[in-house]
Amino acid sequence: MLFAIDIGNTNMVIGCIDKEKILFSERLSTDHSKTALEYALLFKNILDLHGIDRSDVSGAIIASVVPPITAIMTEALGKIVSCNVKIVGPGLKNGLKICMDNPAQVGADLIVAAVAGVRDYTCPLILIDMGTATTITFVDKDKNYCGGMILPGLRVSLDSLTSRTSQLPRISLDPPKRLIGKNTLDCMKSGILYGNASMLDGMIDRIEEEIGSTATVIATGGLASAIVPLCRHEIILDDDLLLRGLLYIYERNS
Repeated sequence: MLFAIDIGNTNMVIGCIDKEKILFSERLSTDHSKTALEYALLFKNILDLHGIDRSDVSGAIIASVVPPITAIMTEALGKIVSCNVKIVGPGLKNGLKICMDNPAQVGADLIVAAVAGVRDYTCPLILIDMGTATTITFVDKDKNYCGGMILPGLRVSLDSLTSRTSQLPRISLDPPKRLIGKNTLDCMKSGILYGNASMLDGMIDRIEEEIGSTATVIATGGLASAIVPLCRHEIILDDDLLLRGLLYIYERNS
């Protein structure tokens, strides 16, 4: 059984995978103040909650875009499982040809998503990850990682808007009753939700125009479920994309 962790700037996703079956997937806040022991107790409690014996965990893998947390996570896992922990990075084989100026600078989360996308879907691919940042990655028909875009995330944009304006309140992310809002709250909801949906539609149009063909579009990340239903393009919502990518990388390096 594999214990997999994807560490993002705001949240981390943890899960256990047994023979390609994801037994559970949980989302936690990325907390810089927690010690390795505190994270170890948290992981132990989650395993207990799902009825999983720690002795059944035979492997562990971490993908992280928060380097200070990576070592803490490795130490935390060492306290609860007796197996080596693999870290996604230049030292691990991923099977991708990365056509970037500096492949070592590509985020581990982008690599993991691309690995799963290439394995599970038809290329060319447009991969969208909506977290603290919204990232858009393009993989061509020959399964080459070709690059993409990085944009401010939905929550980052909303927090910036409310913190820099005196009269705009914090809002929830449930869809407004109509596109053209009739009050401040609905105007904000329409702007942040339909605005991000229109941005994704527009970026997909531009990518497909540049490559001269259509592409399979996959979205993941904690905020994707709020935006994808509002998009006009067909976008596959895949919440487990990163966990499967971690599994495939682990298997390739075992």
